[in-house]
Amino acid sequence: MNIEETRQVVQALAAAVKGLRLYSLDHPATVKQVQTLQNGLFSLLQHKKTIKMGLLEGTLFVEDYLFIQEFPAAQEIARLLETHNLVGIEFNAGIAAEEIQVLLGLLHAGGGKGAAFAEALKQKKVDHIRAVTSEEEDEDAGQPRKVYKKALKVVDQIFRDVRMGEIPSSEEAMKVVKSMAQLTLTDPHALFALSMLKDYDNYTFTHSVNVSVISLAVGRACEVSEEDLRTLGFGGLLHDLGKLRIDVNIITKPGKLTDSEFEEIKRHPRFGADIIAKMDGVTQAVMDIVIGHHLRYDRSGYPVDTVGHNVSPLVDMTAIADAYDAMTTLRSYQRPFTPRNAMTRMLDIAGTSLHPGYVEKFIASLGPYPVGSLVRLDSSEIGLVIKVDTTDPSLAEIKIIFDSAGQLLAEPYRLKLGPAQARKIVAEVDPFSKGIDVVDYLD
Repeated sequence: MNIEETRQVVQALAAAVKGLRLYSLDHPATVKQVQTLQNGLFSLLQHKKTIKMGLLEGTLFVEDYLFIQEFPAAQEIARLLETHNLVGIEFNAGIAAEEIQVLLGLLHAGGGKGAAFAEALKQKKVDHIRAVTSEEEDEDAGQPRKVYKKALKVVDQIFRDVRMGEIPSSEEAMKVVKSMAQLTLTDPHALFALSMLKDYDNYTFTHSVNVSVISLAVGRACEVSEEDLRTLGFGGLLHDLGKLRIDVNIITKPGKLTDSEFEEIKRHPRFGADIIAKMDGVTQAVMDIVIGHHLRYDRSGYPVDTVGHNVSPLVDMTAIADAYDAMTTLRSYQRPFTPRNAMTRMLDIAGTSLHPGYVEKFIASLGPYPVGSLVRLDSSEIGLVIKVDTTDPSLAEIKIIFDSAGQLLAEPYRLKLGPAQARKIVAEVDPFSKGIDVVDYLD
């Protein structure tokens, strides 16, 4: 999803509502703002049937983009949603200008609150905009996306506290990790799929959440206890905190680091340990993860003063997660590995950088084509692996995105692969070559 286009839509919506303080709904100025908003939504809806705008603990999000940085338009829309007791608004493909006008009128003049607002939209025959109430959201409280977004919010707050020189609270982090661990136990691939989300503008904390998610998947594959799963999740969230004490120009440098810059980077595990030592609920196992996630399996990594010490096995599991997320992330110096290529690369460095036994178990749990893989079938159709059977990873559910002629489908459809299905996966496809973001097609 294009971030700039997303920001423009939020700006347009806020401006249109604000404009109603001066102009009527049928005034040319309002009509022009409605057209601008409709065009912006049309751009976002080109590759998705539905765009959701909503609140996560008072902060506005649009799909997977959370407006954590100050943005007045986003703050205004968040205020409007809270005023009307709404947790979100869904915009669907085919939205008409008249429907946008109805929404603007309800937001401005007061269209009731919660269910009453949603009902008002229905009564005015608005078919392509839906108001999401807190009652509906509560029914889906365990949804992976909601938990993932909550984790992003928690990590962002922890990072802010550190930057302000305050001791971060661990309470909310422990709560969200508990939810993540429970989801991993019941539906291990649901959260894992979301680790394909890559916010390059906020890489450090997105990476922290992804490492936490993937660490949980590694831990489940290695059959650790639920308590150890929570330790893995907590350690993953905190593992890179020490980078906040490194010069940001080094952290964000697009090219290769100099020797002196790399020496500075190597200090971040110790910095991180110093930070979390003051937090409540941090166990030695969590401390080990933060200090040791760059030790490597052969212990040739850093910090050098920890080499030779006994550390928790959970450190090696976190290192696998850290490597997988780094490999599948776009860098200035590296095109992202596809999930399948990342697995191959991890096998190459197993026994030196990564624990070979844990790597094998992790890869076995993912199946031959992990969730998030774009694949080609023997029918020439192209689809996204959206689910893998936990009891038999060779069985998968695919969302077909391109037909056999290579045309992008307006309405992708699901297909279950198995013994009864004639179609088979024949190869992995690089999403870059097809010009799509696989996250747009994950449920």
